[in-house]
Amino acid sequence: MKAVLDDEVDALFHALADRTRRDIVRRVAGEGLSVSDLAAGYDMSFAAVQKHVAVLERAGLVTKRRAGKRQIAHAEVGPLRTIRSMLAELEDHWVERVQRIDDLLAGHEQAGS
Repeated sequence: MKAVLDDEVDALFHALADRTRRDIVRRVAGEGLSVSDLAAGYDMSFAAVQKHVAVLERAGLVTKRRAGKRQIAHAEVGPLRTIRSMLAELEDHWVERVQRIDDLLAGHEQAGS
């Protein structure tokens, strides 16, 4: 089970490691955009934008739905919550460690006075 979760988190971070993909997620958050409209906003081929969207889709960050001949991409909030939760856990861990160091230093200063 943990390996599956690790694989999912790896896919999320891989997908978000690219600035174009992060921009796509921002652009389709709230209001979906067609892949054609997305492609018009980048200095790359339509096929390249499609590949970026496919990476985001495999990671679960974006879903597409058909509207006539167009495919509309929408951001998915669930995976972003997973990332936020994981980062919050890491932050809590480090805040606790820093607090312990501060407490040790404060105790050392009091013992030296």
